[in-house]
Amino acid sequence: MYAIKRRLKLNNKERTLMAKHAGFARYTYNFGLNLYNSIDHTTVKSSVSKKLTTIKKILTNITKRQSENAWMNELSSKVYQSSFQHLGTAISKWLAGEAKRPVYKSRKDGQSFTVYDGNGVVTLDCGKKIKIPTLGTFRLWESLDARYVTQTFTLSCRAGEWYVSFAVNAERIPPLFHQVQKTIGIDLGVKMFATLSDGTEYSAPKPFKKAKTKLAKKQWRNRKKQSGNRKKDVKTSNNAKKFYQSVAKQHAHIANVRYDFLQKTTTEISRKYSHIRIEDLNVSGMIANHKLASAVSDLGFYEFRRQLTYKSPIYSTKVEIIDRWYPSSKMCHNCHHIQPMPLNERWFKCENCVHVNCRDWNAALNLADAPNDKVRLA
Repeated sequence: MYAIKRRLKLNNKERTLMAKHAGFARYTYNFGLNLYNSIDHTTVKSSVSKKLTTIKKILTNITKRQSENAWMNELSSKVYQSSFQHLGTAISKWLAGEAKRPVYKSRKDGQSFTVYDGNGVVTLDCGKKIKIPTLGTFRLWESLDARYVTQTFTLSCRAGEWYVSFAVNAERIPPLFHQVQKTIGIDLGVKMFATLSDGTEYSAPKPFKKAKTKLAKKQWRNRKKQSGNRKKDVKTSNNAKKFYQSVAKQHAHIANVRYDFLQKTTTEISRKYSHIRIEDLNVSGMIANHKLASAVSDLGFYEFRRQLTYKSPIYSTKVEIIDRWYPSSKMCHNCHHIQPMPLNERWFKCENCVHVNCRDWNAALNLADAPNDKVRLA
């Protein structure tokens, strides 16, 4: 089973419809959580599902029939059904000790909701249109490349743009052959994002570094905008809201550039190489260094490793992690002599055999040839 996610191409009327359903989902979730918290659980001994079923009946038979809540009848009933399902899952995980206690949802936390087809599965055709149960047909920015069969749709908003995602009950067929069969080591760095032991190099776009100046100028020009303060009863000005939305779009663009690069790079590596080895980097420790924090965060080292790991069954690759304390950068690949290597030195000059090699390539070669006692599966 895997998920498909596409960006919706909406007009103002459709955006309003989505926002209404997201507000409906948030209202019903908070309504159910509020009534659940008000129950005396020492007296009422029924299960979580029975309690939520009773609360749902109160919403359906009493709350929705009140005149001030007539707007609920204009929206899809599948939205609040899904909200109660999500609430039940959250409470069950909390009682099992798998998650924290559920809290009330806020619009600032993001807008999303789920709908489904009560009659069964839905068949989606190829093209740039998608029919979502109980909502209608909408346009897509990117077309569906195949016909899919699914039942549940989740719609979410990010930086003013709406996305639809759905799960497909199918398995990807892994490739039977890789172009390179030998073990490949990958060394990650700030100067060059990834250096492979066969000499291949990948340079990262570093989107935040490019956008940092633009963000700073935008924040300086809008420094006197009236921000909201609930304690002082000060409302946010309309220009401030526009500014916050433009900053959110800028940050979303930065994240999209980084995500697109990592997805394409990891897919290309997984398709080409059958046996991959990467180092167990201490990313949190690297971010603690204020000189490296911005660059490391902009590159996304951990996300690179995560994507390689979850794509390993999809592309039939073997991903292994090298021990964090293995001296791949300090050891000569030619004679295995270990010597100190400051970060500012880009070339490895061995003091023992006088062998000279690129620092990152030397580390990648050492990762590919690491002993088995320093290797574990990702």
